[in-house]
Amino acid sequence: MAEAVGMLEVYGLATAFAAADAGCKAGNVWLENFDKNKPANADALPVPLIVMIKFRGSVSDVRAALEAAKRKAEELAGVVNVYEISRPTEDTEKMLKLNAFDKGKLHIVEEKELEEN
Repeated sequence: MAEAVGMLEVYGLATAFAAADAGCKAGNVWLENFDKNKPANADALPVPLIVMIKFRGSVSDVRAALEAAKRKAEELAGVVNVYEISRPTEDTEKMLKLNAFDKGKLHIVEEKELEEN
């Protein structure tokens, strides 16, 4: 069975790192790569970059991580959205591992690649 995933979108990279640190200390979770997005209305936002943090682990650990990370992000630049998936489907798992690498080219990270790094 797939591990739960908790997703937290925050404003700014510094907020993302602080929130990820708080989340990892609160639950037995691991992180996937951050996803970054500069939306069209970036100038109207508190920080012109939205970053998604993805925590993986058991449902209870992911919930604990999300709660701690959300509290930390709210102290800093703020939270855009928070969402938890208890049991991602196989297709959802593929999309969760989709990241922008290699100068804007889409790249699917295989588990084998993760083990090598």
